[in-house]
Amino acid sequence: WVYGDAWVYGDARVYGDAWVCGDAWVYGDAWVYGDARVCGNARVYGDARVCGDARVYGDAWVSRNDQIFWISNIGSRSGTTTFFLCEDKKIRAKCGCFYGDLDEFSSRVQTTHGGNRHGQTYRLAIEMARTHIVIPDGELE
Repeated sequence: WVYGDAWVYGDARVYGDAWVCGDAWVYGDAWVYGDARVCGNARVYGDARVCGDARVYGDAWVSRNDQIFWISNIGSRSGTTTFFLCEDKKIRAKCGCFYGDLDEFSSRVQTTHGGNRHGQTYRLAIEMARTHIVIPDGELE
Protein backbone atom coordinates (compact mmCIF):
# COMPACT_ATOMS: atom_id res chain seq x y z
CA TRP A 1 0.00 0.00 0.00
CA VAL A 2 1.27 3.43 -0.96
CA TYR A 3 -1.11 6.28 -0.23
CA GLY A 4 -1.49 9.86 0.93
CA ASP A 5 1.35 12.03 -0.35
CA ALA A 6 3.88 9.20 -0.08
CA TRP A 7 6.52 8.67 -2.76
CA VAL A 8 8.30 5.50 -3.85
CA TYR A 9 10.87 5.95 -6.58
CA GLY A 10 14.27 4.97 -7.96
CA ASP A 11 15.02 1.29 -7.48
CA ALA A 12 13.07 1.16 -4.21
CA ARG A 13 10.72 -1.74 -3.56
CA VAL A 14 7.57 -1.92 -1.47
CA TYR A 15 5.87 -5.29 -1.36
CA GLY A 16 4.03 -7.82 0.75
CA ASP A 17 1.63 -6.15 3.19
CA ALA A 18 3.88 -3.12 3.70
CA TRP A 19 2.48 0.41 3.90
CA VAL A 20 4.05 3.72 2.93
CA CYS A 21 1.80 6.62 3.86
CA GLY A 22 1.55 10.24 4.84
CA ASP A 23 4.45 12.28 3.44
CA ALA A 24 6.90 9.36 3.65
CA TRP A 25 9.47 8.70 0.93
CA VAL A 26 11.12 5.40 0.01
CA TYR A 27 13.82 5.68 -2.61
CA GLY A 28 17.27 4.62 -3.77
CA ASP A 29 17.74 0.88 -3.30
CA ALA A 30 15.64 0.71 -0.14
CA TRP A 31 13.15 -2.10 0.46
CA VAL A 32 10.04 -2.04 2.64
CA TYR A 33 8.26 -5.35 2.95
CA GLY A 34 6.44 -7.80 5.18
CA ASP A 35 4.04 -5.96 7.50
CA ALA A 36 6.32 -2.93 7.87
CA ARG A 37 4.95 0.62 8.02
CA VAL A 38 6.72 3.82 6.95
CA CYS A 39 4.61 6.88 7.77
CA GLY A 40 4.71 10.56 8.60
CA ASN A 41 7.68 12.46 7.19
CA ALA A 42 9.93 9.40 7.32
CA ARG A 43 12.62 8.79 4.71
CA VAL A 44 13.90 5.29 3.96
CA TYR A 45 16.60 5.29 1.33
CA GLY A 46 20.02 4.02 0.37
CA ASP A 47 20.45 0.33 1.12
CA ALA A 48 18.06 0.25 4.08
CA ARG A 49 15.74 -2.71 4.63
CA VAL A 50 12.60 -2.27 6.72
CA CYS A 51 10.62 -5.46 7.18
CA GLY A 52 8.67 -7.69 9.51
CA ASP A 53 6.53 -5.65 11.90
CA ALA A 54 8.91 -2.64 11.93
CA ARG A 55 7.32 0.80 12.28
CA VAL A 56 9.19 3.86 11.01
CA TYR A 57 7.44 7.14 11.84
CA GLY A 58 7.83 10.86 12.29
CA ASP A 59 11.03 12.42 10.99
CA ALA A 60 13.00 9.18 10.64
CA TRP A 61 15.90 9.20 8.17
CA VAL A 62 17.04 5.62 7.65
CA SER A 63 19.59 5.04 4.91
CA ARG A 64 21.45 2.02 6.26
CA ASN A 65 20.58 -1.03 8.28
CA ASP A 66 22.64 0.27 11.21
CA GLN A 67 20.21 3.19 11.59
CA ILE A 68 17.23 1.02 12.50
CA PHE A 69 16.63 -1.73 15.03
CA TRP A 70 13.45 -3.54 15.98
CA ILE A 71 12.59 -6.28 18.38
CA SER A 72 9.41 -8.32 18.43
CA ASN A 73 7.43 -10.36 20.91
CA ILE A 74 8.23 -8.17 23.92
CA GLY A 75 6.16 -6.26 26.44
CA SER A 76 2.77 -7.00 27.92
CA ARG A 77 1.24 -7.17 24.40
CA SER A 78 4.06 -9.25 22.85
CA GLY A 79 4.41 -6.53 20.23
CA THR A 80 7.17 -5.01 18.13
CA THR A 81 9.21 -2.00 19.20
CA THR A 82 11.17 -0.14 16.51
CA PHE A 83 14.10 2.22 17.13
CA PHE A 84 15.39 4.47 14.35
CA LEU A 85 17.54 7.49 13.62
CA CYS A 86 15.77 10.78 12.91
CA GLU A 87 16.72 13.88 10.95
CA ASP A 88 17.80 15.66 14.15
CA LYS A 89 20.22 12.77 14.83
CA LYS A 90 18.19 11.52 17.79
CA ILE A 91 17.14 7.91 18.16
CA ARG A 92 13.40 7.54 18.59
CA ALA A 93 11.17 4.60 19.44
CA LYS A 94 7.78 3.50 18.13
CA CYS A 95 6.05 1.06 20.45
CA GLY A 96 2.30 0.59 20.26
CA CYS A 97 0.84 4.11 20.40
CA PHE A 98 4.05 5.54 21.89
CA TYR A 99 6.43 7.62 19.74
CA GLY A 100 9.32 9.55 21.26
CA ASP A 101 13.05 9.70 21.96
CA LEU A 102 14.91 7.15 24.06
CA ASP A 103 14.77 9.19 27.27
CA GLU A 104 11.00 9.62 26.92
CA PHE A 105 10.60 5.92 26.14
CA SER A 106 12.73 4.91 29.13
CA SER A 107 10.61 7.13 31.38
CA ARG A 108 7.38 5.65 29.99
CA VAL A 109 8.71 2.11 30.51
CA GLN A 110 9.56 2.93 34.14
CA THR A 111 6.12 4.44 34.74
CA THR A 112 4.26 1.60 33.06
CA HIS A 113 6.31 -1.46 33.99
CA GLY A 114 8.73 -0.46 36.74
CA GLY A 115 11.10 -3.32 37.47
CA ASN A 116 8.93 -6.17 36.19
CA ARG A 117 10.15 -8.45 33.40
CA HIS A 118 8.57 -6.29 30.69
CA GLY A 119 10.39 -3.22 32.01
CA GLN A 120 13.65 -5.17 32.18
CA THR A 121 13.22 -6.37 28.59
CA TYR A 122 12.44 -2.88 27.29
CA ARG A 123 15.49 -1.45 29.08
CA LEU A 124 17.68 -4.11 27.45
CA ALA A 125 16.15 -3.26 24.05
CA ILE A 126 16.94 0.44 24.62
CA GLU A 127 20.58 -0.43 25.34
CA MET A 128 20.72 -2.65 22.26
CA ALA A 129 19.37 0.22 20.14
CA ARG A 130 21.97 2.63 21.59
CA THR A 131 24.69 0.13 20.69
CA HIS A 132 23.38 -0.83 17.23
CA ILE A 133 22.29 2.49 15.74
CA VAL A 134 25.10 4.56 14.24
CA ILE A 135 24.73 8.32 14.43
CA PRO A 136 26.73 9.92 11.59
CA ASP A 137 29.11 12.83 12.22
CA GLY A 138 28.12 14.67 9.03
CA GLU A 139 24.79 15.88 7.83
CA LEU A 140 22.10 13.41 6.87
CA GLU A 141 21.34 13.38 3.15
